[in-house]
Formats: sequence, structure tokens, C-alpha cells
Amino acid sequence: MSVIYGLLTISILVALVFLIVFIFSVKSGQYDDSYTPSVRMLFDDELVKDDSKKSSTQEQKQD
Repeated sequence: MSVIYGLLTISILVALVFLIVFIFSVKSGQYDDSYTPSVRMLFDDELVKDDSKKSSTQEQKQD
């Protein structure tokens, strides 16, 4: 029975270490996405053009 208490204590300590490391990495900017915004601006115009094509084809179908 004492082995279970020891394993439980060790597992909680390991979980706390991982939690502290995760919080530290999030606060230090490890997971910040610096690539997507620079690529998103390249594809915004294509999305707008596609929407305008869809609306113009829908208007033609209604006529």
C-alpha cells in the first residue's frame, strides 16, 4: 500500500512540473504564431475576389 502512495506522490509532482513548464512556455511566447498573419495578408484579396464572383454570378442567375 505504501508503494501506491509513493507512486501517487511522484505522479503528482511530475504533473506539477509539466504544468509549470507549460505555463512558463506560454508566458515566454513559445506558442505565439508569427507566421500566419504574414501569410494571411497574401490570401485576403483572393477571398474577396471569390466572394465578389459568387455574388455577381448569383445576380446573373436572378436576372
